Amino acid sequence: MITCTAFRASFEARTEIPQVLEHVRACDACLDYAVSVDPDIMFRALGGDELVPPGGVEAFVGDVMREVRLRSTESATHRVIAWPRRLAVAATLVAGITGGALVWQRERVAPAVITLNAAIAQIARPLSTKPVIEKYDSDSATIVEMPTGSANDAQIVMIIDEKLPADL
Repeated sequence: MITCTAFRASFEARTEIPQVLEHVRACDACLDYAVSVDPDIMFRALGGDELVPPGGVEAFVGDVMREVRLRSTESATHRVIAWPRRLAVAATLVAGITGGALVWQRERVAPAVITLNAAIAQIARPLSTKPVIEKYDSDSATIVEMPTGSANDAQIVMIIDEKLPADL
């Protein structure tokens, strides 16, 4: 193994000298110096020429391709399942927005309906008593008289008799 001073003297960018690369693997100070001169030295210092994956290169390539096929199958299955979920989310959003709009519209219209109902109730209060029913000479005739608010109002009288002519 070479010393740090010898390393710094002999180091140059893109070096492939085995002693220099071995020293870079062992000395952190020289590694910092080498990286400032040549950033790729870290990868060259790792070595790798003698590294062979267990089972050989063919087994390694086979494992990689198996993972690629597995992930492509997973992504294809995920896409098939994704569109119903997206459709369900879209339908939920549409239903929520529609429901919110209907509730909002009802709240806008409701005060007008309430005031109209209140006005009708005030008008109908005097008329809410039961009508007066009297029977006359005919056993089948019935007269229904609707009460009015004041004496000047027109009176409503209904005569129900099956024996009377229809145009009367």
